Amino acid sequence: MEHKEEYSWTIEAKASLFDLKFSEIWAYRDLLWLLVRRDFVSFYKQTILGPLWFFIQPLFTTIIFTFIFGNLAGISTDGLPKPLFYMAGITAWNYFADCLTKTSTVFKDNAGIFGKVYFPRLIMPLSIVVSNLVRFGVQMLLFILMMVYYYFTGAPFHITWAISLFPVIVILMALLGLGAGMIISAMTTKYRDLAFLVTFGVQLLMYATTVIYPLSEALKKYPAYAWIIQYNPMTPIIETFRYGFLGEGTFSWGSLSYAIAITTTLLFFGMIIFNKVERNFVDTV
Repeated sequence: MEHKEEYSWTIEAKASLFDLKFSEIWAYRDLLWLLVRRDFVSFYKQTILGPLWFFIQPLFTTIIFTFIFGNLAGISTDGLPKPLFYMAGITAWNYFADCLTKTSTVFKDNAGIFGKVYFPRLIMPLSIVVSNLVRFGVQMLLFILMMVYYYFTGAPFHITWAISLFPVIVILMALLGLGAGMIISAMTTKYRDLAFLVTFGVQLLMYATTVIYPLSEALKKYPAYAWIIQYNPMTPIIETFRYGFLGEGTFSWGSLSYAIAITTTLLFFGMIIFNKVERNFVDTV
C-alpha cells in the first residue's frame, strides 16, 4: 500500500499576488515577539542611559520647540501651554515617523536573514511597528505626567469625548507608517538613493503636519497653502489626538474618515507591492 506523506507547510515558487499568508504570520507569532525583543534590546544594549532615551529625546525636542517656535517665532498654540502642545504633537509624530523610517529599510537591513531562512516576510515590518509601540507607550506616559502637572497648575485644557478614539488613532499611525514604509522599502531594492532620502523627507514632512502649529493657525495665516497641510493624512490624526487629550484642535469626522481611507489604501498597496518584491529581492539588494 502506497504511503502518502503530509507536510505542514508547502513553499511554492509561484503564488497569487494577493496571497498575503496571514495564516503563516499567525503561526510564526513567536518569531514576531522574538524580533520585537531583539529590536528593543539591541538598540539600547550599548548605551549608557538605556531606555531613558525614550524620555530624553521627546523632552529635549519639546524644550527646543517651545523656545524656537513658541517663544522666538511666537507661533500660536490655540491657548494651550506651549510644552504641552508640542509634546502632544511630538509623541504622535514620533511613533508614525519611527514606523515609516524603520520599515522603509527593512529589505536592506535584513537581507542576510531573508537570504538564509524562510519565514513570512511581513513578520519583519510588523515587528518594527510593535516594538515602536513600546517606545510610544513610554512617551505617552511622559505626556500624561505633563498633563497632570499642568492640571494642578490650572492650565486651560480639558479632556473631551474624542479621547475614546485614542485606540483608533494609534492603529492609524501604525498602519499609515507601515503601509508607506513597505512601499518605500520595495522601491529601495532597485533605487538605493531612496533610503538616503527617507529620513530627510520625514523631517520635512513634519513641517507640513500640525506638530509645531495648530491647523487653525495655518488656515488663518496661510490659506493659499493650507490645503497641503489639510491633505496630509497625519494632520487629522494629530488634531484628533490633541482634541481628545487637550480639548483644542480642528476635529471633524470627514477629516478623520479621509485619514482612514488614505491609510487603508496605502496599507493595501504596500502589502501587495511588498509581497511581490520579497519573492526576488535578494537578486537586487
